[in-house]
Amino acid sequence: MQDTDPIPASRVSFLTDWLRLDGARGVGLRTAHLLLAAFGSPRAIFEAGHAALAAHAGPAVAGALCAPPSRQTRERIDATLAWLRAPAHHVLALGDAAYPRALANIPDPPLLLHISGRIDLLARPALAIVGSRNATVQGKANAAAFAAALSDAGVCVVSGLALGIDAAAHEGALRGAGSTIAVVGTGADLCYPARNRALAERIADAGCIVSEYALGTPPTSGNFPRRNRIISGLSSGVLVVEAAARSGSLITARVAAEQGRDVFALPGSIHAPLAKGCHQLIRDGARLVETVDEVLEALQVSPLASASLSASGAAHALPTETDCTDLLAQLGHGPLDVDDLLERLGADIGQLSMGLLALEMAGMIERLPGGKVQRVYI
Repeated sequence: MQDTDPIPASRVSFLTDWLRLDGARGVGLRTAHLLLAAFGSPRAIFEAGHAALAAHAGPAVAGALCAPPSRQTRERIDATLAWLRAPAHHVLALGDAAYPRALANIPDPPLLLHISGRIDLLARPALAIVGSRNATVQGKANAAAFAAALSDAGVCVVSGLALGIDAAAHEGALRGAGSTIAVVGTGADLCYPARNRALAERIADAGCIVSEYALGTPPTSGNFPRRNRIISGLSSGVLVVEAAARSGSLITARVAAEQGRDVFALPGSIHAPLAKGCHQLIRDGARLVETVDEVLEALQVSPLASASLSASGAAHALPTETDCTDLLAQLGHGPLDVDDLLERLGADIGQLSMGLLALEMAGMIERLPGGKVQRVYI
């Protein structure tokens, strides 16, 4: 596999700052968000000085941020930049214009997303499908059928690459135009469980694998409940297809409800253990659904959307600089809010995000605090 073009120096500097913040000793996600709210960007955090940092996060964290990055962090930065040189490998930081807007609006969005595959899928309408790892044959068939129909309707199916319902949902979604996103609890360069390796390779080729964890992060029990907020955060709603009374899928459904997402559940037999969780969700207010049309209606997605999606998604690569000529012209000479740019162009957010990312990776624009972008003259 050949390397892609060199990463522009401005992009290297930008990602290095975010990777350094993400790897700083004693700086958890909550503290990082607090500091970003106070200072605006990782670079501003590192330049703030000990006293200003200590006022917000305490002297220990201030000391860690003022110290040079650790050897482990430097090695992570080098490994990530090397990984990015391979085709279809991407890293999006929370400060990127192309960072998924739906995910950015949850209370605790990841600082970084490591992505293998079609980055354009992150801007598409999406629904999560989750359920039991020990699913029945009927449950897996239901998950695959719903996923295939949703994908045909232009909806990207999000799940967690686990055995059972997750794997069936990914398989079904790969058959349609909407494809699928797998949010994993390891580094994006690893596959867990190993039995899903062939499926993961197909998703990386025709869909998208997403992880907030550093490359090489092994599977640990705490990673998987944590990644559930990303599964629901990327989605307009969550459909639960078979879940025991204490299933991990119920955590995803609960987080989805807290994020303001719709929760759907398939009913089952009163005698079936894997229907207990779905029935509890329905009692708690989840929408009982029996057909895909009911889900599409709730999501306000037309079943005819697949035709336009198939045409617009024929090329999975980022737009070229030539494709973005009008975008550059509309940027003008000063900082511009992304929402204002969206209004000027009359484009959808997915198209704009892809264009901005292409220009940023080419070193032709830079991201500024407050959701603004600015042209770089080189």
